[in-house]
Amino acid sequence: MLTVISPAKTLNYTGANYPHFTQPVVLDQSEQLVKELRSYDQAQLSELMKISDKLAQLNYQRYQDFQTPFTLENAKQALLVFDGDVYKGIHIEDYDEDDLTFAQDHLRILSGLYGVLRPLDLMQPYRLEMGTKLATKKGKNLYEFWGERISDLINAELVKESEPCLLNLASNEYFKAIQQKSIKAKILNIEFKENKAGIYKTIAIHAKRARGLMVDFVIRNRIDNPTLIKGFDSDGYTFNKSLSTTDSWVFCRD
Repeated sequence: MLTVISPAKTLNYTGANYPHFTQPVVLDQSEQLVKELRSYDQAQLSELMKISDKLAQLNYQRYQDFQTPFTLENAKQALLVFDGDVYKGIHIEDYDEDDLTFAQDHLRILSGLYGVLRPLDLMQPYRLEMGTKLATKKGKNLYEFWGERISDLINAELVKESEPCLLNLASNEYFKAIQQKSIKAKILNIEFKENKAGIYKTIAIHAKRARGLMVDFVIRNRIDNPTLIKGFDSDGYTFNKSLSTTDSWVFCRD
């Protein structure tokens, strides 16, 4: 079983260091995107990414400073850096070597700039959401830039799995980058809902954290059989059979 999640906009490069790392698999593609982004000035970046002038200035400098090769001096492992709502539920500060090894083998982070990241892949700071309409020679947006490449990378990982299942804990924006019809495994979508006056509803901020909690549950319990996911019970969530279907499982809490 392979799990995919979205990246985070918030990055933290000040945490503890870790000596082991890998390199992003398609860093050459990332360099193509950076080359394109370097042609934008701050105002153009602000308009392209729909961000403030301050954030545009920050990311303009990030792309000017981007350089390879990645080392521990100029980059850091992806799972140690991302710091958004999803990642608040992934307690990497408590992980041992075995936890990180399992995560490296069974977790993938989808990325607008890097395509697919393994937890220990080095990355330099960036902001490039998958939905950004960045035009390149390959098309008018990032979905067209990546094309089948992300799906091919995912399939290459799935063939290694004893239970070829793709567990989708990513947002719609990022999961759209995967050509689902070409995935050579069962796709299992997960939803999280809250009880509001007797009606179960998806609350975005809670759902994001719950995705991270499920990633943490999978890693800590070494889950590679999708059936065992039904045992997820963090923060009061339980599997709701009546709201679930074969390919979409719903977890609820009161």
